[in-house]
Amino acid sequence: MQDIQDYSAWRASIAAALDDYRAALARADIADAATAQRMTQAAARVRDDRLSVAFVAEFSRGKSELINAIFFADYGQRILPSSAGRTTMCPTELLWDAAYEPCIRLLPIETRARQLSTSDFREDASAWTVLPLELDAPERMAQAFRQVSMTRRVAPEEAQAYGLYDPENPELADALGADGLVEISQWRHAIINLPHPLLKQGLVILDTPGLNAIGTEPELTLNLIPNAHAVLFVLAAETGVTRSDIEVWRTHIGAGPGRIVVLNKIDAMWDALRSEDENAAEIARQQASVARQLGLSPEQVYPVSAQKALVGRIQGDMDLFERSRLGELEAALLHGLIPQKKTILGGALREDLAALDAAQTAALNARGRGLVEQLQELKSLRGKNQNVLAHMMRRIEAERKDFDAGLLRLQDARTRFAALSTELYSTLDMDAVARQAESVRLALHAARFATGMRAPVRAFFDNTRASIDGAAAQVAEIGTVMDAMVRGFAAEHGLTLSPPVPLSLARYRDEIAAVEALYVKQFGTATLLMTSRSTLLERFFDSIVSSVRRSFRAANAEVEAWLKVLMVPLETQIRQHKEQLRHRLSSIQRIHDATDSLEQKIAAFETSQDELEQQRRRLAALNDAVGAALVDTPLKEAA
Repeated sequence: MQDIQDYSAWRASIAAALDDYRAALARADIADAATAQRMTQAAARVRDDRLSVAFVAEFSRGKSELINAIFFADYGQRILPSSAGRTTMCPTELLWDAAYEPCIRLLPIETRARQLSTSDFREDASAWTVLPLELDAPERMAQAFRQVSMTRRVAPEEAQAYGLYDPENPELADALGADGLVEISQWRHAIINLPHPLLKQGLVILDTPGLNAIGTEPELTLNLIPNAHAVLFVLAAETGVTRSDIEVWRTHIGAGPGRIVVLNKIDAMWDALRSEDENAAEIARQQASVARQLGLSPEQVYPVSAQKALVGRIQGDMDLFERSRLGELEAALLHGLIPQKKTILGGALREDLAALDAAQTAALNARGRGLVEQLQELKSLRGKNQNVLAHMMRRIEAERKDFDAGLLRLQDARTRFAALSTELYSTLDMDAVARQAESVRLALHAARFATGMRAPVRAFFDNTRASIDGAAAQVAEIGTVMDAMVRGFAAEHGLTLSPPVPLSLARYRDEIAAVEALYVKQFGTATLLMTSRSTLLERFFDSIVSSVRRSFRAANAEVEAWLKVLMVPLETQIRQHKEQLRHRLSSIQRIHDATDSLEQKIAAFETSQDELEQQRRRLAALNDAVGAALVDTPLKEAA
């Protein structure tokens, strides 16, 4: 896992360069609200960056053992429970969050009866059962980890209320035991907060239950699996691709960046009566067969033995580890995952850097122009008599009054800006999303046939799309008003002002479109006549609402931040120009009153010019240092 450690070191070097840049901007006194917000945003990108890897498979394919072998062999024992049959009964995330002590947070299965997705419960501490992890007591730790495999037997009605059983679905008919009860997971979701070195560096591991659970827990379909930077689809070497495997591959995973197929348990194909070459040929045939069925090349399918790899690592048997072929999978995973994540983070940070550079350049240029103007004015005073100085003072005073009058004329534009901002907040109203969602829920509950259930959901997506499009139009109108305001004021007073910072809501529209695409893929053509499908759609819709609400919340936050800083560059220039007028008047006043030497003032301004140029070079060098940190990485080249 050296690649992940190198990636973490790369992020640390960027964070250090950003800290130096932030401190220099503060010392230079040019970190206005817009600049401070952009710097905070860049620092947060680096600090909160995470690498998410999801493991997806039918039960008994060895997902948990694969996680143990790749990430936790250094513990000298299995971290996740791994045995015959189903060991992971609920989606399980392994991560490190310093806000919590080492623990397992467990979301009770009863929460499925409420109209909330797993994401909605993440910030609700009271909803979770928390078990501490005793890091120095491996046996008790292993016992705590076994919670993810805990089940309980409940009445069919209760299982049905959770969307986990339907007597009319033949695929679930055998779920009803001889005792008249249904076995279900005790927990809906588990988060293992573990201070493992890799997890502390931002790695997040998602261990999913069997494939059937992917359909019944929409959070996996809408959020966790699509947002994973890498998805490992685990198959068993002996069984190859089953019908349910193909369905999940096509519906939830599919070929694409960061998608890897693992053919696990190849040790079951190690026949002692065949030669090594013959065994290898048999594994290669199965590898080619799996690739053909999934529409991949054989090189995209990785045969491994997770169990032998784990044993080899723990016992120091490198021959066994080599034979397990896990090293090839690890190299493929990290060489695909790290560069992809590095590209995403680096691209976002370069945008931040460009904006910061533009802001600091504009601020320093404005400061420089002010110094040049004052210096020229002072030099023009050489040899001038008191009457000329008094005339110049009157002229600057008149210029200042005219400037103040211009500020009053800005009020109309400010009023228009405030009205448009209010309209924009109304368009992105979170309460409106909640009201629309409740209307759809009522319609779903009332309708029990295919077209009747699909129409309200389509209407919900149409409404949310219309809200985002309406907000985008209002953002464009605000930008136009601000641009006219800036251009008019700059022309009237001879200032050079940067155009307003642009804002795009396109990514939120794309997020909602992606959720809709997943909904259509799962429910667009399939029949909803069975009770199980209609119940699943109602539960799926809860997760749809959660995802849309999350997009609207993020859009609101970005809009709010944008509106707060939109006026800042103009206000900063106004403040600086007023200060320059005051300084000009004060300088000439002192020279008029003979309380200060003209040549001393000229020398002082020339010194200020030199200092400003040095400051410009220092800030440019620090901006370049952050850019160099983005490029100058210790990460190894992909093989």
